[in-house]
Amino acid sequence: MKSNLNPFSLEEKTILVTGASSGIGRSIAIESSKMGARVIVLGRNKKRLTETFNSLNGDNHKLYVLDLNNSGEIKALVLQLPLLNGIVHAAGISKRLPLKFITKESFTDILQTNLISASELTKYLYRKKKIKNQGSVVFISSIASNHASLGSIMYMASKGGLNSFSKGVALEFAKLGIRSNVVQPGMVATNFIKITDEEMKVDVKRYPLGRYGTPNEIAYATIYLLSDASIWITGSSIVIDGGLSLS
Repeated sequence: MKSNLNPFSLEEKTILVTGASSGIGRSIAIESSKMGARVIVLGRNKKRLTETFNSLNGDNHKLYVLDLNNSGEIKALVLQLPLLNGIVHAAGISKRLPLKFITKESFTDILQTNLISASELTKYLYRKKKIKNQGSVVFISSIASNHASLGSIMYMASKGGLNSFSKGVALEFAKLGIRSNVVQPGMVATNFIKITDEEMKVDVKRYPLGRYGTPNEIAYATIYLLSDASIWITGSSIVIDGGLSLS
């Protein structure tokens, strides 16, 4: 039975997490289960997604392997889902290319995965009334949307679009008490990092707290936004960057 003494608890909540097969998405799924949530994990890689699933605390969790870039698969999934208290859009990809080498195909690939798939899933969940009143939608964005770096134009644009999309969702969903917020991490120590060890030694010096973040630290902020402790927060962004934005 849910305790009324802990507003940060996710007990009796059903949480959907995309991109749960690795990195930040995996940590969000696992940590949410530790907070008492029933977790539904989504991803493309069955082996890695199963590893996440087997790491979840508690029972009654679900696993779905699908391609979020396929509208047909999204529609079919939504029809199978129970009512949701929270949705976390953690699926994402990155590819570093200077502007002169960017193709329409490469740009479309980034936008499709990082922005359009999240918008499609949110749209169909809303249409089919799968999001409970007072529910919470969380988009995992990046400080890259506000901090330029060489070769990151496509990624920056996709995450900037995600930030704006979340604000639009917050306004449209507010009448049902459904909240929409963004978490913007700085560099997080995952397999997503595409720089050399030498580049990392130089880059980490930009962070006042002296290190990159961990997936769990991003998960904790996400859990806050999923919980009733953040019931009056919508259309906002939480920046988690070890102080990088101070410079």
